[in-house]
Amino acid sequence: MSASRMQLLSPRSLLLLSRGRIEMGAQRPGSGPGVRSLTSPPLYPSSPGRALSSLSATRRGLPQEKMSENGVVSRPKVLTIDTMNPTVKKVEYAVRGPIVQRAVELERELSEGMKKPFAEVIKANIGDAHAMGQQPITFFRQVLALCSYPELLNDSTFPEDAKNRARRILQSCGGNSMGSYSASQGINSVREDVARYIERRDGGVPCDPDDIYLTTGASDGIVTMLKLLVCGEGSSCTGVMISIPQYPLYSAALAELGAVQINYYLNEENCWSLDINELQRSLDEAREYCNPRALCIINPGNPTGQVQSRECIEDVIRFAAKERLFLLADEVYQDNVYADGCQFHSFKKVLFEMGPEYANTVELVSFHSTSKCYMGECGFRGGYMEIINMDDEVKAQLSKLVSVRLCSPVPGQALMDLVVNPPQPGEPSYDNFIKERTATLSALEEKAKLTEQVLNTVHGISCNPVQGAMYSFPRITIPEKAIKEAEDIGQQPDMFYCMKMLEETGICLVPGSGFGQKEGTYHFRMTILPPKDKLEILLNKVKEFHQKFTLQYS
Repeated sequence: MSASRMQLLSPRSLLLLSRGRIEMGAQRPGSGPGVRSLTSPPLYPSSPGRALSSLSATRRGLPQEKMSENGVVSRPKVLTIDTMNPTVKKVEYAVRGPIVQRAVELERELSEGMKKPFAEVIKANIGDAHAMGQQPITFFRQVLALCSYPELLNDSTFPEDAKNRARRILQSCGGNSMGSYSASQGINSVREDVARYIERRDGGVPCDPDDIYLTTGASDGIVTMLKLLVCGEGSSCTGVMISIPQYPLYSAALAELGAVQINYYLNEENCWSLDINELQRSLDEAREYCNPRALCIINPGNPTGQVQSRECIEDVIRFAAKERLFLLADEVYQDNVYADGCQFHSFKKVLFEMGPEYANTVELVSFHSTSKCYMGECGFRGGYMEIINMDDEVKAQLSKLVSVRLCSPVPGQALMDLVVNPPQPGEPSYDNFIKERTATLSALEEKAKLTEQVLNTVHGISCNPVQGAMYSFPRITIPEKAIKEAEDIGQQPDMFYCMKMLEETGICLVPGSGFGQKEGTYHFRMTILPPKDKLEILLNKVKEFHQKFTLQYS
């Protein structure tokens, strides 16, 4: 290009030319002589799509870019609160909600030397056993260490049964490494061990390993099953029955999936028992506006700690059969039963013992996890679900769905294998395993009874027996003056109560409104997991706070 023609170009054209983005050609209206931009469309576009691309962002309805003072182009966000998935905004999870976020802030403020009326924050909001001081089972950690670093198999300090178990797990992994993917449904040998465990637990009721899916904790399995169940719109939209109070995973998942939450209320006056008449009332009302398809049961209960009787389970199964409902049995606390006269009965066992009329027809999925019971291994995210009487074509779709996520964490699968196949009598680790398991469950039983006893000494607090699981869900009386103050600042009264307790005592509890409760009643959920000495301090602080709070607002 001649120097004279170069002088006719604008500074922007010179910049584009230096980047190889313009070429010399016929002159176009609005451009320099003989200059055509390689990034611009032709003067006369040959297709509507190309014509559209030539329009300005404003004419196409897109947000305009703005130039800031320092010359940097400011572009509006593609994803904003107004353009994001609206169902996500409906999701709430009280267990890790605002009160927990404030507890984290308080911990940071304490670490920075800020003065508070307490020396530490005690988090009693979540069932995270090891975070609360519960010790892991030695055998489990030994085997996982051996699987993670096989060189330790040559270390004489590890017992032989732990080594043999690690070798068996590694031989089932691709490349003999726990770092490899597994089959999407889970490691075959682990699913076989889970099936044998279920058969032993249920007194010989058969279990097919092909009906076992290893999951990322029980939560993953629950959400996966809800995805299969949810369909339709308007009055044909899937409705799912959940207990109130409930574990917020259920309400959160249903909100995200756009399903209808159908509440049925547990009977607080009768130790949070399940009443079939209440199930019928809830179902009949729901059929006016949705299509109820599933019934969720948590046994032992979270947050309410009740253990269902066999008679109750039979009634639920008959109800599900009569109303053609898919049953989801959340049984992650099956080893956590403390109250005299209470016993865990699996839904599957009861279903099969009720005879072919039910055993061959009622659709059931049950869930278990490594996170609860005596294990408390929340971080490994191990779990399984067993499917019963599922349609073969749906089962194929389930297998496809779980394959999208490749597989659940292999260390969690390995841990699940150890839970269902622990040391046996005569093996080197058996005695210590039984000692640790018994000590953990005995301590939980003692703390369950202590919690009930102390809370029931406080005027204005009423606590049902903690029959099982890891929580108490006491009812609290909140003075009218406090209720009004909470409403004035846009808070639920029990949130107001729990937030006050956190700020004044450092005790982090979850308000009952996060789990659902009958209108006009107020509760909080607290774990029984802290060590006994710390739990006693916690309970005494709750007692003192409630008395002070009641006096302040009376």
